[in-house]
Amino acid sequence: MDINEKNLSSVLKKELDNILRFWIKYGIDKTNGGFFGEVGIAGTPVIDSPKGVVLNTRILWTFSAAYNYSKKKEYLQIADRAFEYIRDYFWDSSFGGLYWSVSSTGKVIDDHKQIYAQGFGVYSFSEYFRASGKIESLYFAKRLFSLIEEHSFDPQYGGYIEALTHDWKPMEDMRLSPKDANEPKSMNTHLHIIEPYANLYKVWPNNELAQKISALIRVFLDHIINKESGHLKLFFEMNWKQKCSMVSYGHDIECTWLLCEAAALLNNPEIQKEVDAVAIKITDAVISDGMANDGSLFYEKNLTNNHLDEDRHWWVQAEAMVGFLNTWQITGNIQYKDKMIETWNYINNHIIDKNIGEWFLRIDKFGNHQPGDPKIGFWKCPYHNTRALIEIINRLATNNN
Repeated sequence: MDINEKNLSSVLKKELDNILRFWIKYGIDKTNGGFFGEVGIAGTPVIDSPKGVVLNTRILWTFSAAYNYSKKKEYLQIADRAFEYIRDYFWDSSFGGLYWSVSSTGKVIDDHKQIYAQGFGVYSFSEYFRASGKIESLYFAKRLFSLIEEHSFDPQYGGYIEALTHDWKPMEDMRLSPKDANEPKSMNTHLHIIEPYANLYKVWPNNELAQKISALIRVFLDHIINKESGHLKLFFEMNWKQKCSMVSYGHDIECTWLLCEAAALLNNPEIQKEVDAVAIKITDAVISDGMANDGSLFYEKNLTNNHLDEDRHWWVQAEAMVGFLNTWQITGNIQYKDKMIETWNYINNHIIDKNIGEWFLRIDKFGNHQPGDPKIGFWKCPYHNTRALIEIINRLATNNN
């Protein structure tokens, strides 16, 4: 069933609650503490699956944000559980920072410091501080900020290197995942550093932090965004020489609104104008060659051989909704709002599991989900879709007032 603008907010509120209910019902590990590292498509947990820091910090962010939005105490209780597990099992009490993964019982498996993951620590700790008021959480967020700046920041060329060992020393394999290029800098890490820095600034308006946010915006404007195509470059050498010819449509559209959000914090009209113009250009590029006729976004494209990955990933569709709505708010052009509604209708008709809840990880070009994909996993987390719903509900309410 397609949804129109009049009933959109009420439908999104209901779906937000459905997603959170799923995680409460199926995600909690009552035996070993915290949350399961993996849950299958039918809701069955993989008991001995490792627990990743990305999943756990995103759970913390999600339920903190859900509480900040709704003030439902149950959501804060889940956030409390997530915070305590991260603090007790992922925090490195010797060298600081967050381990990459632990076993199902909480024993450290991979202790390296992926900067992407430290960023999600900042993101979740700052959001949890807003929800709980716990100074301990703000301490962790500020400590991670200091560690990132001390060990990952590149004073020569700017930006941040990908990963370090447990004691913050250089390491050879810095990849975030096996499919990534082993290069010292990436778009993805920088996107998920500016995102948490902006969130931290909302609760800790520190001058140094503001300067770092401003510098990160310049990194995107000067190095990461391809000014000709409107797409993001993905991997780089230390001096920002491009090392990849892929286009990631989900990151493109996610970048549009995250950059705008960061720029708005700086109260600098010139930077805001420049960022807004870039956001429009990126959005148009995504619509032009990344959007299908059914309102969904493709996953990625290899520009070397023009191979298009036509899978529709859950997180890409979620970010598309926010990106399109944000561009409508910049321009006032109703076509972008219409695109957002088209994407939601695709999500509603194809991505949402109407049987037990949550969203399928991906739908192939024939409209089928993959039975082997998890509902909860190392990368299958609740923050993209819950964040999109909260953002859109709040933005629509603001525009209607």
